[in-house]
Amino acid sequence: MNQKFAGVKGMNDLLPGEIEIWQHVESTAHAVLARYGYSEVRTPVVEDTALFVRSVGETTDIVGKEMYTFDDKAGRSLTLRPEGTAPAARAYIEHSVQNLEPVSRWYYVGPMFRYERMKTGRYRQFFQLGVEAYGIAEPAEDVEQMELVTHLLARLGLTGVSLNLNSLGDDACRPEYQKKLVGYLEAHREALCAECKERLTRNPLRVLDCKNERCQEIARGAPSILEMLCQPCQAHFAEVQRLLGVLRVPYVLNPRLVRGLDYYTRTAFELVAADPVLGTASAVGGGGRYDKLVESLGGSAVPAVGFALGLDRLCLLAKAAGQVPTGRPELFVVTVGPAARDRALELATGLRHAGHRVELDARGGSVKSQMKRADKSAATYALVLGDQELAEGVAQLKPMAGGEPVRVALDRLEATLTELKQS
Repeated sequence: MNQKFAGVKGMNDLLPGEIEIWQHVESTAHAVLARYGYSEVRTPVVEDTALFVRSVGETTDIVGKEMYTFDDKAGRSLTLRPEGTAPAARAYIEHSVQNLEPVSRWYYVGPMFRYERMKTGRYRQFFQLGVEAYGIAEPAEDVEQMELVTHLLARLGLTGVSLNLNSLGDDACRPEYQKKLVGYLEAHREALCAECKERLTRNPLRVLDCKNERCQEIARGAPSILEMLCQPCQAHFAEVQRLLGVLRVPYVLNPRLVRGLDYYTRTAFELVAADPVLGTASAVGGGGRYDKLVESLGGSAVPAVGFALGLDRLCLLAKAAGQVPTGRPELFVVTVGPAARDRALELATGLRHAGHRVELDARGGSVKSQMKRADKSAATYALVLGDQELAEGVAQLKPMAGGEPVRVALDRLEATLTELKQS
């Protein structure tokens, strides 16, 4: 008996009927990002493990628990990329991009891999749209990206997504805040979940992001980092908020917002959707500033800011909002007899070359069975070709949604389809 195979758990197939919404989301993103001056980059799905340990942080959940890491045949430790910012920064450094241009705006679309506890919108192979800008330290760049992402969501017809905003300070003020936070959390240690007790020594900021109800209650009483920002971080954050007001971008100030990666400094933001289609996975993306990342990976001191959106979750939201392109053919050609099949193939080819979406079934079959296939395809029109139609050079376009057939000369079929589409 032949063995039957199934996909790897947490890594999903995308089939026709669903892939169209992905194509719609991605094509919209490509168009919007081009208007804002971003160019696409593509990095390998596998990187040196040390890249993620150095950039993401050895004490993060991603590095400690979730990475797909293996030794290759040469004994090198490699990892399927769990996020896209570190590979982009590695490419930026490796190709000396800073020497070629003072400012670089990049984006990428592709699969990421984490051994996650799965739920709706959270998978072990998931897809991200990531945006990175190198070379600008000014708050205006942070704000431009936040406006960009809210504009993209609006273009996708997605409402009910709020922009949460915080500052994480920098090396001058964050250490003092962490001391104060740890002191507060230590007083509540026994009430923390087991995971947060570990985080308390490894990565205390992550306690603020725990989803455990008791930990959330404790976090609500924690000191706010916004009260301990140094003067430069205060000024940066104040300007971010002022410019968001100038552009009329609404946001929610959230002093408990942290990002799960160690490389963030100053601005941090997250996009949160209040839609039941996502279950408890309410965050659809987020980002912030990481001015020390390039330097920490061996490059120059280049400021950077970026964000990533989870395409799996965006597509769930777009589908729930009814933003699903039909992708249906304009015409399904039904044939009767070998001569008609030859002519149908010729007509369909010409129409496709002219930009029309046309289907036919090379198997032929009865008119009734072919009309059923035309109906299933959701074609706008069906055209029946038989010996009589070939002899007269005229056929009838049947509207599949109902209505009177349209008489059309075969040599004017393309022109007639174009006129009907425009009417």
